[in-house]
Amino acid sequence: MTLFEHLAELRYRLVVAVLWIVLAMIVCALFYGRLYDVLLQPFVSASEALMARRPNAEIQAVNIGVTAPPILALKIVGVAGLIAAAPLWLYQLWAFLAPGLLAKEKKWALLFLAAATPLFLSGVAVGYWVLPKGIEVMLGFTPESVPVANLLDLQYFLTFLIRLMLVFGLAFLLPVVIVTLNLVGVVKARQLASARPFIIFGVFIFGAVATPSTDPFSMLALALPMTVLYGIAEVICRINDKARRRRDPDADLLDL
Repeated sequence: MTLFEHLAELRYRLVVAVLWIVLAMIVCALFYGRLYDVLLQPFVSASEALMARRPNAEIQAVNIGVTAPPILALKIVGVAGLIAAAPLWLYQLWAFLAPGLLAKEKKWALLFLAAATPLFLSGVAVGYWVLPKGIEVMLGFTPESVPVANLLDLQYFLTFLIRLMLVFGLAFLLPVVIVTLNLVGVVKARQLASARPFIIFGVFIFGAVATPSTDPFSMLALALPMTVLYGIAEVICRINDKARRRRDPDADLLDL
């Protein structure tokens, strides 16, 4: 395929992925009330946990502005559609990359990309799970002796929650990205092995920055799975490189 044909294929895959996401958004809009309750639950859990320790604490979620409710509804439905359509737009990514792979590499990639959807959804679930502890820690900075009520902007909170869930979901796709780059010949297993200490260090830094709370458990909830997934991806890349060398003994010389 020429460059323009690749660009045309990319445009087609993007259009199909967007159409699936829009369709999923329309379906999710029918359950908007339930989605609203689910996304608000981390705030409710954090408030109850904080008030159990500090009964005098005043915590309330508020909507600020006339346009806040409809904008919030669009954000909730949009992200719900993105998550619900994850298997479909991930397949479009696979369909765009597949023509450049050999038949045996396609089998590996298809098997591993089949794990992309549960990995993405698992990351979203972990992000949703760690947020209540972060909220409790941050709201706890208000001294108990000070007569100050914590008014939480609901739009800001749900935007922050959605962003955190997507960050966790995309972070859990790390092995899919690594194996895909290996299959198309961009990275080798030996390069991954040499970069492993720096990658792991960067993963923990990313975990500390991406999680909202100051406790180490939230950071580890993101960093440890990413480290394990990186190790699994490295093993798969090593197996693929060995298979590639068996097919073409001169592959290493060509790389050098």
